[in-house]
Amino acid sequence: MNYLVAYNTDVGLRKHTNQDSLAVKIMDTEYGRIVLAIVCDGMGGLAHGELASKEVIRAYCDWFDHNLTEMVRNKELDLDQICRDWREIAIVENDRLGQYGAKRGINLGTTLSAILILQNQYIIVHVGDSRIYQLTETRVRQVTEDQSVVAREIVLGNLTPEQALKDPRRSILLQCIGASPMVEPAFFRGTVEPEMSFLICSDGFCHEISHEEMLERLGPQACGDAMTMKQNCMDLTDLVKMRQETDNISMILLKTLA
Repeated sequence: MNYLVAYNTDVGLRKHTNQDSLAVKIMDTEYGRIVLAIVCDGMGGLAHGELASKEVIRAYCDWFDHNLTEMVRNKELDLDQICRDWREIAIVENDRLGQYGAKRGINLGTTLSAILILQNQYIIVHVGDSRIYQLTETRVRQVTEDQSVVAREIVLGNLTPEQALKDPRRSILLQCIGASPMVEPAFFRGTVEPEMSFLICSDGFCHEISHEEMLERLGPQACGDAMTMKQNCMDLTDLVKMRQETDNISMILLKTLA
């Protein structure tokens, strides 16, 4: 399966640094083309959030370059092993960043939302409140589940989704890599079809954009080529800023081709 890829990241209206990090890795194999896309939203004063997000991105990219390459070379592509590897990376990075912060008397951490697409399947690893959406011709579906206080309150029936958007606890996470005593990533799996898109984004993007707007500008029918995808990502970023979103804004858009 082949892919079109576009991405965009923006510091936003108020912050002095962009603490989001993102990466896309593509490998041509006998199993077909394999793609990894990651968005991490860092948190912490000064540049500490940027450090956290970059370190986690680096760890998963290293896994792609070495561990996955070895699996492909040895014809031992095992989806369960990939999930075990990814869980171990999250735990190790949580410990490393936690120790780094403890030595310096600082708190730093990052969300993690990553997707690996191979053949006609996807695997997602997720910590925090960045999001991955699946877009078809007719609908948008949020695949990941926010690990945040307001998301928990919605499930418990204490908040509506509309109330959650304005709740002062909106940015409080139940876990993140680096600032949690323990971290347990969530995993999601599914099938991939041609003319399907995946949007991986930090929470700075999705708060001010409706599903209808996502589908209109980022859905498979709206994105015939990579240049159009890129322009549409930039246009929606500008729209988010016009609506006064103050956070960093980052996204990766993947479209599968026949």
